[in-house]
Amino acid sequence: MARDKNIVKSYGKVADQIIALDSYMTGLSDEELAHKTVEYKERLNSGDTIDDLLVEAYATVREAAFRRLGLKAYRVQLIGGIILHYGDIAEMRTGEGKTLTGLFPAYLNALTGLGVNIVTVNEYLSQRDSEINGLVYSFLGMTVGLNGRGLTKDKKRAAYACDVTYTTNAELGFDYLRDNMVFDLSQKVQRGLNFAIIDEADSVLIDEARTPLIISGGKQNRANMYQSADSYAKSLSQEHDVDFDLESKQVYLTDSGVEKAHQYFSIKNLFDVNNTEIFHLIMNALKANFIFKNGVEYTVRENEIILIDQFTGRVMPGRAYSDGLQQALQAKEGVRIEEETQTVATITYQNFYRLYNKISGMTGTAKTEEEEFIKIYNTRVVVCPTNVPVIRDDQDDYTFATKNAALKKMIADMKEINSIGRPILIGTTSVESSEQVARYMEKANLKFEMINAKNHAREAEIVEKAGQKGSITLATNMAGRGTDIKLSQEVKDLGGLFVFGVERNEARRIDNQLRGRAGRQGDPGSSRFYISMDDDLMVRFTTPKLRQRFIKILGDDFMQSKMFHRAITGAQKKLEGLNFDQRKNVLDYDNVLAQQREAIYAQRDNILEQKDLKVVIERFEYTSAYELLIEHSDVIRGEKTLNAKQLIAAIDGKLIPTGSLNESMFTGKENKQIAKMIQDEMFKFYLARIDNVPEDVIYGMEKRTILQSLDRY
Repeated sequence: MARDKNIVKSYGKVADQIIALDSYMTGLSDEELAHKTVEYKERLNSGDTIDDLLVEAYATVREAAFRRLGLKAYRVQLIGGIILHYGDIAEMRTGEGKTLTGLFPAYLNALTGLGVNIVTVNEYLSQRDSEINGLVYSFLGMTVGLNGRGLTKDKKRAAYACDVTYTTNAELGFDYLRDNMVFDLSQKVQRGLNFAIIDEADSVLIDEARTPLIISGGKQNRANMYQSADSYAKSLSQEHDVDFDLESKQVYLTDSGVEKAHQYFSIKNLFDVNNTEIFHLIMNALKANFIFKNGVEYTVRENEIILIDQFTGRVMPGRAYSDGLQQALQAKEGVRIEEETQTVATITYQNFYRLYNKISGMTGTAKTEEEEFIKIYNTRVVVCPTNVPVIRDDQDDYTFATKNAALKKMIADMKEINSIGRPILIGTTSVESSEQVARYMEKANLKFEMINAKNHAREAEIVEKAGQKGSITLATNMAGRGTDIKLSQEVKDLGGLFVFGVERNEARRIDNQLRGRAGRQGDPGSSRFYISMDDDLMVRFTTPKLRQRFIKILGDDFMQSKMFHRAITGAQKKLEGLNFDQRKNVLDYDNVLAQQREAIYAQRDNILEQKDLKVVIERFEYTSAYELLIEHSDVIRGEKTLNAKQLIAAIDGKLIPTGSLNESMFTGKENKQIAKMIQDEMFKFYLARIDNVPEDVIYGMEKRTILQSLDRY
C-alpha cells in the first residue's frame, strides 16, 4: 500500500498541473479547443511523445467533457486516467466515475492514429459508454466505433478503423481468431492490437479467463454414445459408486462404479487405452449429473442448454462447453444433442491480451488479485483514493446453523428497514439462490424487483431505480455492474442504501463489489452478510461433524465472531488460489500453443501479403523433394543410401516432366543438390500445367489451396 501511496502522490502532482491549465482552457472558444487535436498530432509528427502531451491533452479533455457532458473530472479521476495511460489497473470504488476516467487515456493514445479499444463486459455498456463519451470524442474531432455481435464484416471493419472502438470482451477475441482464418487480407476486420482499456478489468481478465475462446468447425455425430453414458451415470448410486472432491468440484468412480461400467459397456478394463473414448464420455456424464446444476451453471431454454456466467449470473447465449461436456448436459436434460465439433481456432483471454502493445484496466475491486495481474499481464494494481471519504457501515457477518434460519432473520430485518423507507439491495451467489430468497420474500408480502440471468435486458433500468425510497432489489451477484445507484436527499437522510449479502462469494473482491454498491461519493449506507453452514463455501471447507455441532449450539439463533470471520476469509483466499491455479493451468497449456499459433499466423499473413505465390510454391516443392529423397533411401550398413531408380519411378511424369531426370545425373551429388534439381523440374512441370490459365485465376487457386492446407494441418 505504501507503494500505491507514492504512485498516487507523484501522479497527484501531474493532476495538479492539469487542473492549473483550467482557466486557460476555459478561455478557449469551441473551435480553438477542438483544434487542439490537430495541434497535438502535428507535435507528435515533429518528435514529441504522447507522454510529453499528457498534461495538455488531459486538460483539453477535461474542458471538452465539461462542455459536452456537464461533468468536470475530479482530481482522483485524473489520477485514475494517468494510472491507465501508464499501463496499470486503477482500482476505483463504485460511483467514482470510471466511464469519464477512461476518456482521458483513450483520447491521448488515439492521437497516434494506431487505435484504442475500450473493452466492456456486455453490449449494453459498450453502447451506453460509446454514446455518452462519443459526444466528447467527436467534439474533439476523433471518430468513435461500436463493435457488436450482429455486425457485418464491413461494419466491423469500419468500427475498428475508428480512433476509439468500444467492444465487448468476447467479440474482440473472436474477431482476432476469425481474422486469422481469412483468405484475403482485405477480409480482416481488426487493425493492429495497440492499446486496450478494460472496464471491469477483474471480470474480463480474471473471471472470464477460465474458459478459452474457441471457434469450431467440422462435425461428428455421437448422440447415441452420449445417451448411453448418461443413462449409465443415472444408474449409479451417489453413496456407493461415486466419490466427490468438493473443493475442486471433481467427481470420481469408486471400485463398484468401475465394476458397473464394465458390465454396462461390456468391457474388461475401463482404463485400457482402447477404452479412452468411453472413459472420457463417462467422466463428462458424471460431471453433468453430479456436479453441474440447472439454474447454477446452466439453464434450459427453448429446448437448448444456455450457459450462465458464474460471476454475473447472466446467461451467455452462443457459448458452449467444449470437449463433449455440452453434449453430456444435453443428454442429461433430454434436449437435442448437437453434433460435436472440432476446434478450428482457440486462444485464452490471457494470451490474447498479451498481444497488445499496452493494456490497462479499471475496476472497483482488484487489489486482492494483484499477484495474478502482475504475473500474467505485467500490470500493477494501483488503489485510487476516493473523491469523498467512504462512510458506509460494513457490519459483521451474522452466522447461522441453517439456511432457513438465516433467511428468516434476513426477512425480519428487511421488513424493519423497509418500514422506514430505506432502499434495500440483496445480492445472491446464483440464480438458484435468488429464486429461493424470492420465495421467502413473496411469503412475507415484500414487493421487490428481481434481476437474474433471465432478464438482463432490463437490468440497468432496474439498478438505476434501486436507490429510490422503499425499493427492494434482488440481484444475482454482480448483475447491473457499471450502472450507478443514485440516492435522493430524502433517502440519504434515512441512512442510504442497505446491502444484504446472502452467503459469501468464492472471491473476496466479489463481496467487496456487492458492498460497494452502497456508499458512493460519500453517501451513507450499510452492508451485512447472512451466512449459514449450508452455504457452498461452508460445505466445501468444513466437516459435516462441525456443521452438526453448530446446529446443536445455535438452533435458530446467530452469532457474530471475529475468529469465524477470519476463517471464512482464509477459505476465500484458498479458493482464490485454487481458481488462480486453474487459470494458470489453462494458460500453461495455451502457452505451448501460443508459440505455434503466433508462428503459423505470421506465416499465414506472409502468404496473404505475397503478390506472387511462386516463391512460396518453390519453397514447398523443395521441402517435398527433400522428403521424397529420404523416403526413397535404403539403409545399407547402417547408412541411408538413395535408391535413385525407385525415386525416379515415383516422380517421373507425375511430379516432373517425363524423362527430364535420370539416375546418372544424381551420381556424386549431395542430397541438398539432388533436392534442388528435382525442385527445378517440379517447378517447370507446374508452369507447363498452368500455361494457358489466366494469371488472376491461378493466383486465387494457389492462395486458397496453400491456406486451406496450412489451416488443416
